[in-house]
Amino acid sequence: MGTPESVVATETKAAGAAPSRARRLVNSLVWAVSVPLMFTVAAWLAQFPSVGIYVGVVLALGTFAVAATVVGGIWHRAGAAVLVSCAGFALTLFAGPGLYELYMKTLGEQVPAVVTKVEDRDEKQYCTVEETAGDHAMHEISQQQNCFDHIKRLQRVTLRKDPMGILEPRLPDGPDQEGQTALTLAISGGLFVVTGASMFYAGQRRR
Repeated sequence: MGTPESVVATETKAAGAAPSRARRLVNSLVWAVSVPLMFTVAAWLAQFPSVGIYVGVVLALGTFAVAATVVGGIWHRAGAAVLVSCAGFALTLFAGPGLYELYMKTLGEQVPAVVTKVEDRDEKQYCTVEETAGDHAMHEISQQQNCFDHIKRLQRVTLRKDPMGILEPRLPDGPDQEGQTALTLAISGGLFVVTGASMFYAGQRRR
């Protein structure tokens, strides 16, 4: 049987171990949520024209650098660092377009319009579209806003316009694009989970 001093030391060590495990759990959860969330926010900001694109890119690169440093350099989990980096980068590629399409399809204002020009520039297709109501506003729309081969000159279309007037208008989907938004969002959700789970695992198994 141990001495009273050894018993007290053992009890003190056991009492201190529980809070330490709890702190590690909470810390891992915070990282597991914040890192994929920041990648998603960066992807969404990149959909905004001009300044938003640069802010989104800077935020994505900053999140990438911090996550890789923490997981690989501080927690010493190289494999998890690679997985977080790859999944996080892919998340920014899928989440931005998926959220943009969902937002425009759900809340976008429907405006009748006609396509006045379709042209190829720098190996990309651009559509010039004129609204047929109101002030007959003109819009030059790129492939990012769905200007693909299903859009033809003089075709009548229904534009989706951002009610806040910040995002670029979006052309309707073609026959072969049905379900693509749901698929993009599903892939984004999966990448979000993979990124968060990798962060959580690395945080729990840190060295």
